[in-house]
Amino acid sequence: MALLMMGTTSVWAQDVNFSQFYANPLYLNPAMAGSKVAPRISLSYRSQWPELVSAFTTVSASYDQYFPDLHGGLGFIVMTDRQGDHGALKSNMLGAMYSFRFKLTEEFYVNAGLEASINNTNISWNEFLRFPDQIDPTSGFIHNTSAQAPEDQSKWYADFAAGLMAYGSRWYAGVAASHLTQPNQGFYGESIVPMKLTANAGGLINVSADRRRWSSIGLGTPVLSPNLIYQYQFGIDAADTASVGGFHTLNYGMYLDWDPFLVGIWYRQSFENSDAFIFMVGFQKDYLKIGYSYDVTVSKLANNVGGAHEVTLGFLLPAPDPRHKVKAIRCPSF
Repeated sequence: MALLMMGTTSVWAQDVNFSQFYANPLYLNPAMAGSKVAPRISLSYRSQWPELVSAFTTVSASYDQYFPDLHGGLGFIVMTDRQGDHGALKSNMLGAMYSFRFKLTEEFYVNAGLEASINNTNISWNEFLRFPDQIDPTSGFIHNTSAQAPEDQSKWYADFAAGLMAYGSRWYAGVAASHLTQPNQGFYGESIVPMKLTANAGGLINVSADRRRWSSIGLGTPVLSPNLIYQYQFGIDAADTASVGGFHTLNYGMYLDWDPFLVGIWYRQSFENSDAFIFMVGFQKDYLKIGYSYDVTVSKLANNVGGAHEVTLGFLLPAPDPRHKVKAIRCPSF
């Protein structure tokens, strides 16, 4: 896996794709910083294709809060991603963001966010990488490789993103652009991180005409939330940095929020191929939320990779200054 990423002239790298988008809000869009007003801690763990030795494993943690004196929110995110055999290729990111809030009408708000991050990609060359010239037809990997290790096996670079979120009392929509400067992460010459565009939209629909917060059986009023998320990551030809065909990903589905429980089903596809059904269950009570999702792979890899598991944990703490009345975005938490 790592060899292919370094040795080709065309770069087809993709960012991490979380299934519980709203459980990792700062990764989805920097304009989400401070969107819940109160201090928020979000933790995510994702294991994709666990039946493969070269499974993808990602862990992220973020914190954000709205600050009235800044008229917006501050957020911080840290993420680590392991790819290839036994995690031979590792990527780490530490980012900070600010989101300014515009109040256009009593029911119409817009957040504009900016993010700056420092990133590191490193490769464990001697430990886990394997090459074709090491293979003996009968004995397996027994030969030494002629491949030469890069002089620098750890690459640091800065990265930037921007986003917008518009929302009312029962709807929300946003756009974001990541890797604005298309930084170089290559070990051999230039390997550009291509720009990624994300668009999301959703709404809230009361299932019952009864608008009471709690029903007679101790559950909240059921709310349906249809959602759509589209992502496009450009391809880059490393020889001349010209854009070539990229990756389209379309996710659409529905949440049922019946406080304190939440369930969801999603379908993920490119425009050419199907990818996975996503099933999610969650529990939220007071300041705590826990979510689990499983990706059922329906592509040609279905029988070989083991889908993907994702676990999230979130804490929404009390607002430090309740005197300031600021409307939070009413979007799903998972």
